Amino acid sequence: MPVRLYLEQPLQADSLISLPPGPARHVQVLRLQPSAVITLFNGRGGEWQATVKQMGRSDVQVLVGQHDPVDRELPHRITLAIGMPANERMDALVEKATELGVAMLQPLLTERSVLRLSGERAEKRLAHWQGVAVAACEQSGRTRVPELAPVRSLAEWLRGLPASDSEQRCLLSPRATGALTVSAGPVIFLSGPEGGLSEAEEALAVSAGFTAVSLGPRVLRADTAPLAVLAHLALSAR
Repeated sequence: MPVRLYLEQPLQADSLISLPPGPARHVQVLRLQPSAVITLFNGRGGEWQATVKQMGRSDVQVLVGQHDPVDRELPHRITLAIGMPANERMDALVEKATELGVAMLQPLLTERSVLRLSGERAEKRLAHWQGVAVAACEQSGRTRVPELAPVRSLAEWLRGLPASDSEQRCLLSPRATGALTVSAGPVIFLSGPEGGLSEAEEALAVSAGFTAVSLGPRVLRADTAPLAVLAHLALSAR
């Protein structure tokens, strides 16, 4: 499989372009030679085969081929709103959720959140997670990069949700008894951090139109529960 690279710029068939510093460095590290074939995508759908034409010390030029409108996305637009797990678990969650097809990730601060981010620190972590998502897209074959929304408190995020009859809202809760069923159209899954959401937070979510659903008799970790849902949807879409 050719090397896949994300370029945040318009791409046009039969154009000769210089790769940005990051992708160019990737090509140089792999010691690709002129005539090597790579795959480019810009997150707007589909991908392009490209051929390396020139390898310089700091410049890599490629000839962009024809656009392939391949679509590897889920049939549902999935937003995952997650009470951020601590340590490296959030990095892994972003990576795996991207591989499984999430369209948007909303990091949340909740009552039991261990990871507390704000200001410049939050912006830096958000940029880091966006880079993790891009790398996961390059590896997995996705042609659209999920959006990482700014870190917000759960209450603030719920207040900002617009009224919608076409959007399904599911609260992943160990207290729930109802089974998960997903209808056509966009879906938001809300999942808590370590220790879960408090009863008051769950009540607030229900008042914002969320339906509490169970993922079975076992208690799943904060970074396992949302991935289990995404894996189920990804497999069901095959």
